[in-house]
Amino acid sequence: MSLPPYCIFRRGRSPIVAAAIHQGHATRQAVRAALALDDRGQLQEEDPFSAEWAQIAKTQIIGLRSRFEVDLNRPRNKAVYQRPEDAWGLNVWREPPSTDLVAESLSEYDAFYAAIESLFRELVGQHGKVVVYDLHTYNHRREGRDAVPADVAANPEVNIGTGTMERRYWAPVVDRLMSDLRNHDFNGRRLDVRENVKFQGGEFGRWIHATFPRQVCSIAIEVKKFFMDEWSGEADLDEVERIYHALQSTLPGVAAELERP
Repeated sequence: MSLPPYCIFRRGRSPIVAAAIHQGHATRQAVRAALALDDRGQLQEEDPFSAEWAQIAKTQIIGLRSRFEVDLNRPRNKAVYQRPEDAWGLNVWREPPSTDLVAESLSEYDAFYAAIESLFRELVGQHGKVVVYDLHTYNHRREGRDAVPADVAANPEVNIGTGTMERRYWAPVVDRLMSDLRNHDFNGRRLDVRENVKFQGGEFGRWIHATFPRQVCSIAIEVKKFFMDEWSGEADLDEVERIYHALQSTLPGVAAELERP
């Protein structure tokens, strides 16, 4: 079976983009042979269901390769994990990756950033301003399936990361997204949505804001894995769908803020 491309780009007509760059699980044969991690170990740190949530937007960026091959949300010199401390203490490789293996992985990294620069230049030329929903998930039971979950005070259900942007340029957009997400009826309750508590955003957002500081607003949206068992990978699909609808509910407000002069 041939390996899928490293990424899928779907182009729509809206100024809102959804990205799921850590959705992917596939790896090249050379990478797969060198990895010490099994499938479950890899999946635990990847972002399942983020591609499903990205369907809220017509323009989508979907990663298909595992972050253990190349992490598109890290700086280029950190994009291929080398040591356990680069990867949550995990022993990623059977032996250190070869120079050729790293070079080929970084060629995918370079191709990705070249492609998104072209995409965003086109979108900015068409719309003037663009918003990116940078979708991720995160673990909160790292001590074990049956251990006490991580402290809720430091682990919101949805962490909105804005640390890579000049927030004053984008405050109306960010504030509207957070307000609409908090006010959405999530199966009879409200989601715990907070800003920059757990994460502030990664290299994807940093690169976007360095390249298009006044034209593109990339909001890192990290959903805690309350909707699934992060150890087995089993998910509550009703909760997954509710998260989709919660994210979808924010689109009209974000679009309205973008249209303001």
